[in-house]
Formats: sequence, C-alpha cells, structure tokens
Amino acid sequence: MGISKHLVKVFNLLLKPVYKAYEKWLWIQIRKGPMPVHIGIIPDGNRRWAKQMGLNPIEGHEHGYEKIKEVLKWIWKLGTRVATIYAMSTENCLYRDEEERKHLLGLVKKGLVELMNSEEIHKYGVRIRVVGKLDLVPDEVVKVAKEVEEKTKDLSERNLYIALCYGGRQEILDGVRKVAIAVRKGEIEPEYVTEEYFRKHLYTADIPDPDLVIRTSGEVRISNFLLWQIAYSELYFCDAYWPDFRKIDFWRAIRSYQVRERRFGK
Repeated sequence: MGISKHLVKVFNLLLKPVYKAYEKWLWIQIRKGPMPVHIGIIPDGNRRWAKQMGLNPIEGHEHGYEKIKEVLKWIWKLGTRVATIYAMSTENCLYRDEEERKHLLGLVKKGLVELMNSEEIHKYGVRIRVVGKLDLVPDEVVKVAKEVEEKTKDLSERNLYIALCYGGRQEILDGVRKVAIAVRKGEIEPEYVTEEYFRKHLYTADIPDPDLVIRTSGEVRISNFLLWQIAYSELYFCDAYWPDFRKIDFWRAIRSYQVRERRFGK
C-alpha cells in the first residue's frame, strides 16, 4: 500500500526545522574541508519511490528529473568543477518497457533544452557533454545534445557530463578499438600503449577521474558506471530513493569523503 502523499507532506513539514538545523550543522563541519573536484551520481530508485508513494513509474521519473536539477545547483555552489550524471544505462535503452523508455528519453530531451537556455549554465561556466551509445538514442534527442554541446563548448569553469545509453564496458571496448586502429596504422607501437595513452581514448578523456561517486536507493553496486575512471574513487551509498535525496544526504556524502584517507594504492 502506498504512503499517503498528504501524510508525507505533513510529516516533512513537522520535521523541516530539524532538517534545517541539522543541515546547518553539517555545513559547519564540511565547509573548510577538501571538496571533491569531480562528483559522479547514480540517481537510483525513482520507480521504487513511485511505488512507495502509490504512483506510476513515469511519475517517479518526473520527480527524479526535478531532483537532478536541484542537486546540480548544490554541486555548482559547492565549487565542484565536474559532475557526471548517469542518466540512462545501455540496458535502460535496450530493455526498458517501450513507454517508460520513451518517457525517459523525452525527459532527457527536455532537460537538455532547459540546460541550453539556462542562465545558471552561463553563470557557472558549465560546458556540457553527452556521452554513450548515441546510436541507440532518437535523432531528435541527439540533435538537441549536439546543439547544447555546441552552445557551451567555449565555457570552461565547470563540466557536466551526461551519460546516456552508457555502459562502462562498452566505453572501454570503444577505447580498445581506437587504440587498435592507431596501432594498425603505425601511429604507435603496442609496447608504448600506457594507461595515460589509453585514457585519452575514453569518453571522458579531458576531465579528471571522479573523486566521489554517490549512489542512492540503498543498492551497493556501481552498475557499469565509469568502470575505468572510478578505480580509486570514493564510493558513497545512500539509502534514500533518488527523489527523496536531501541536501543533508549530500552533505553527509561530502563529510564521508573528507574523512577518508585517499592513498591511491600507495
């Protein structure tokens, strides 16, 4: 049985002063600590949140879409220079119910149009890239993606990567193919293929690897997200479903990141 939306609203209203006080306390704890340069987000749990609320999955994705916009504002205000959002996996694009898949891609298109016309994107100097198997994406969505990339290509203060119909294994395979072609053409000898050379052939070649990856919904896995890039990333798993992800959850993730000792295998 879904939870009454009215009861949830009343409950949240009663707790609002407590949340605000706790949020302020968390900010005092983290504000002077080291901040992640690159944050990856796996926004999971829209459908389960909708079921819990007695809604259909499409409504869950609508709420999740609004949450992404909110969280990006938190990220830019924090001073983080790079964010990568796992919008849809390759499996989402191939195997989700057709109606749900079309709706998700429609939300992506809507979001790209909003980003293209957003004052905040220019305020924070955010360059936008859409990466993944775009041959699985409708032409109209690809067209908008190219337009927003073109419009923001000269912005350089921050970067937003949107992983669409994306899979980490596929990205690595694409990189291997590019390197193999370079070897076949005689552009490089196999023994000179280093990690640094290989990473130049990844979708995210010109940005630093994620310092912190946040996944919501209580699932403790990375689901084929940036497999090469997150070898030394700090991982934070949050129990909240994505539409319920609050600023206090975000601050907790940052606090957890700050107290960890990052030794990169040394």
